[in-house]
Amino acid sequence: MKRGGQSRKGTKSDSQKQAKRDRLAHEFGEWQDWLRDTLRETGFFIAQTDSKIWLTLIMAAVAGILHWYHITTLFENDRHFSHLSTLEREMAFRTEMGLYYSYFKTIVEAPSFYSGVWMIMNDNLTEYPLVINTLKRFNLYPEVVLASWYRIYTGAMNSFGIHTQKCWTVNRGEGLSPVESCEGLGDPASFYVAMIFLLNGLMVSVFFLYGTYLSGNRFGGLLTIACYFFNHGESTRVMWTPPLRESFSYPFLVVQMLLLTYILRTQNVNRRSLIALSVSNVLFMLPWQFAQFVLLTQVASVFGIYILGFIDSAKLQKILYAHMVSLAICFVFMFGNSMLMTSYYAAFLIVSWSILELGPKYLKLHTKNIPLWALEGFSCLLGTIILKFLMCLIFGISDDVHISNLLKAKLIGYRDFDTSMYTCAVEFDFMEKETPVRYMKTFLLPVVFIVFSVIVIKVFRYIMLKKKSSERQEYYFNQGEIVYHALQLIFFTILAILIMRLKLFLTPHMCIMASLICSKQLFGWVFYKIQPGTLVLAILAMMAFEGIANLQKEWSIVGEFSNLPQEELLLWIKANTKPDAVFAGAMPTMASVKLSAQRPIVNHPHYEDAGLRARTKIVYSMYSRKPAKEVKKGLLKMGVNYYILEDSWCLRRTKPGCSMPEIWDIEDLANIGKIPLCNLMCKDSRPYFRTVFNNNIFKILEVTRE
Repeated sequence: MKRGGQSRKGTKSDSQKQAKRDRLAHEFGEWQDWLRDTLRETGFFIAQTDSKIWLTLIMAAVAGILHWYHITTLFENDRHFSHLSTLEREMAFRTEMGLYYSYFKTIVEAPSFYSGVWMIMNDNLTEYPLVINTLKRFNLYPEVVLASWYRIYTGAMNSFGIHTQKCWTVNRGEGLSPVESCEGLGDPASFYVAMIFLLNGLMVSVFFLYGTYLSGNRFGGLLTIACYFFNHGESTRVMWTPPLRESFSYPFLVVQMLLLTYILRTQNVNRRSLIALSVSNVLFMLPWQFAQFVLLTQVASVFGIYILGFIDSAKLQKILYAHMVSLAICFVFMFGNSMLMTSYYAAFLIVSWSILELGPKYLKLHTKNIPLWALEGFSCLLGTIILKFLMCLIFGISDDVHISNLLKAKLIGYRDFDTSMYTCAVEFDFMEKETPVRYMKTFLLPVVFIVFSVIVIKVFRYIMLKKKSSERQEYYFNQGEIVYHALQLIFFTILAILIMRLKLFLTPHMCIMASLICSKQLFGWVFYKIQPGTLVLAILAMMAFEGIANLQKEWSIVGEFSNLPQEELLLWIKANTKPDAVFAGAMPTMASVKLSAQRPIVNHPHYEDAGLRARTKIVYSMYSRKPAKEVKKGLLKMGVNYYILEDSWCLRRTKPGCSMPEIWDIEDLANIGKIPLCNLMCKDSRPYFRTVFNNNIFKILEVTRE
């Protein structure tokens, strides 16, 4: 009986378990079908079989995890961030990084989330005595989102009694006072950085899907990831400068370009794809003011493939509408930011849309001996420039005039104070000669050159064959998405050559282009003799020697952040000045004063506003040859109480003509030949200023009041 009872009980249990397994299998099957349909609709569908889909997704996830671990480790090795005090972590966010992080800190420390957002939208500390909407001016939506997540996370953990950070005392040695260091996501700086690294880990997962989809082969995705890691130092700087706008914005450009590739490849574009493209546009533009220039190159590239005949006007119009909608949404979210609506990007969208509307009715009637494609291209270029000029003239906008002047400086050697502030910075100089050499050593440049050359040949044959009506249409190379990537590569190359910093667009795009070595549309004739896997392994073997050396070089960077002179400066300010004392000085230092000392400042590192550039010019007159009385008068007009003088700014010279006194000589012709004021202040600041603090780097001058 006992044995029989056990048997009946076991039978009942097994049937229940089997029913549960069947139900779970059915639910899992439905979920798989939904996922497969979603992947197919959004362009991520790679293969027909479920096993291949899961393998692709798993490989993408592994790539993302590896990159997350890589950049997290590099950041920790470089700064020993986990063992820094709160003040040291804030000082580690130099220049613009400190400015951006200060608004995250403001929202986190505010009594409520909404009061924190109100504070950054009515800020009187950043450009004293002005009250500005920093959410509008500095693209701070990432900080708003992360601050809300942080408050939700810490609030939830506290309600359950779960500790979110561990704190201990760190003995710094060398006669320095011990500091308290806290580790864990409950620490605001650690949470902030962790979310950035997580986003950029996910970005590399998308890179794998991108390379796989574009090439039609998982080996293409693998090659993309390998190229990205082997050229990591040329591809990103997120591990050294996490809070910069590109760290938040660029991952969404990768998603956006993948969606655009799908739209260009698909014959019948559905509304959901266009909505997804608009959303990714918004997510790319909101965090970064420079995003509009990148999107300008994109729509120009898409217009280029329309002119070449690779897409029809209907598809181009749908893409332009998606861009227009996203631009309008960003304009609203940025509280009517004038730089968006008077940009070259906005002008190009209007002009190209007008050409599509008027082209069939007007341009064809006036072509005569001029090819239609040449007329359309010239009309678009000239119309964009004219419309941009007219919009700036009508609305009286001059905030982005420095961009035009910067291009003039690069092309014809134009110089003024503002352009020199840019061109004298290393990151805004021309591309280093060593950069192409590094591309050669990792074999990235040869692979991309081969891919690009084959695309050019295919396009030329397509254009030639298209003219012959007797040729059958199916023999044409009609891969518009591949031609788009080639045109986008040209634009990114031009940008990177002109401004070295922008190779952060070029290098990842080259990694994507490298995946096309696995494309059957381009190299199908090669695959009759060599398997794609064999070809990729051979290329990886050639890349690996230098690529692994580059990775080892990054891994060998080990340090610990310390800036004692600045720490002394900030502690003195907090202890010896009033909370409403107003400071002026070098832009990077001002960001730290606002972040850590929470004192009002009159200038800061975000140099994109015309009014701010004028303020900074007054502040930097301390490094000119002007009389001290004149400089003091300008500072008093802005309400400055203290000026932070740095000897290095008086002496530093990155290249000929790039010391601050030399930059001032471009416009201050009346005082050429005189001793720079900063040199005189270092010796004796009286009678117009009074030295109240001094160490080997910084000197605080109190602006005396008669």
